[in-house]
Amino acid sequence: MPGPRTLSRLLVLHSWAGIVTGLLLFIVCFSGAVVVFKHEIDLWANPSLARLPRSERPAALATVLAQLQTHYPGATVESIALPDAVNPNYFAWVRGPGANVRTKLALRSDTGAVVGPVDSQLGQYLRMLHVFLFFGPRWIVGFLGVSMLVLIGTGIVIHRKILAELFTLRWDRSPRVLLSDLHKCTGVWGLGFHILIAATGAWMGLAPLFEQGYEYLTTGATTTTTAAAATQHGTAPAAMQSLDALHAAAQQAMPGLQTQHVSLRRWGSSSAEAGFSGKLGGHLASTARVDLDAVTGRLNKLHDPRTRGFWSLLNSLMEPLHFGDYGGLTLGSAFPSFPAVCTGSLVVWKTGMSRQFLSPQMVKRKIPASIIGHHGARLARCFDGICTGRGFHGDVVHRGSFPRHRGNTEPGWKL
Repeated sequence: MPGPRTLSRLLVLHSWAGIVTGLLLFIVCFSGAVVVFKHEIDLWANPSLARLPRSERPAALATVLAQLQTHYPGATVESIALPDAVNPNYFAWVRGPGANVRTKLALRSDTGAVVGPVDSQLGQYLRMLHVFLFFGPRWIVGFLGVSMLVLIGTGIVIHRKILAELFTLRWDRSPRVLLSDLHKCTGVWGLGFHILIAATGAWMGLAPLFEQGYEYLTTGATTTTTAAAATQHGTAPAAMQSLDALHAAAQQAMPGLQTQHVSLRRWGSSSAEAGFSGKLGGHLASTARVDLDAVTGRLNKLHDPRTRGFWSLLNSLMEPLHFGDYGGLTLGSAFPSFPAVCTGSLVVWKTGMSRQFLSPQMVKRKIPASIIGHHGARLARCFDGICTGRGFHGDVVHRGSFPRHRGNTEPGWKL
């Protein structure tokens, strides 16, 4: 068992990690709980698309591509999303000539006719908030996943009476005590779920960063040079094979492929490629992909996570486990409960905890006046006064360099 000094240090780490990352964790977890229903939200935000008929035999991909090229001549069709169990329509992303703006278009699944641009992309905006926080690379959210794992690990060590905290909710005590109990109770009940969400989120956010670094160290600039040469090579116009024939070849190359997206690269040129990605029938993996030469139909690249080793298979399981899309609406309905409640109580509870570590006494003990300055000390006193009113009676006694618990004494408001 860790000693009192170790527990005190873990308490400081746990509290400050919650204070620093609590708000961002709340945003990421709340948006993630909502993004589970991304496709349903998109249909709700576009009621006209929800009323379109669902076809048991969707129109051919070649018909869809021909409709797009007819209605938007000169535009570049970048990708096509096929109908699925939730969405009854085709969607296509088109970039106009010389434009940097991508337009999302809806097409009927029965005829392939173009309906028009999608009015609202609320689901996609929520996904951008969850994955990128709108302003940064994906590794920031991956770092938040690591921070959540640190909070979970230190919380397990600090709160050793886990079984007792499963059923401890003191409704008759002060608001701070109740929020503390709620934080610990929801954290323990959802422990396995939170570990899964934090670990998969950290993996998806940070794994690409490590992969790029490893690729750079092993191959250097060779990959970039080769890719640039491949892009410049073969820009002459050429006749493309039928998109349906290429789709059939992709399904033959990878048995069990359930295509969800079709990507078109350099379409119309002699170096054109068509990529077919999606799930595997009877398997949880979600990163299956087949790339074909659009002129000759030759197989360029095949990514089958079932045959590429342990790490590739593990990586293909991360997104389904993180978003729960393998369980449909029933499993997705369980996702909003724990993250929103637990991280919400974490933010409020940690605000109370910050009073202990940002109080004037702690500022004087732990931060020299020459560093924080006069205004910093005044800010700490104001913060302490706002939080505590006429004073605060906590469960931490400051002895030495680190706080120490008073046994089972619970925090409360001093009235």
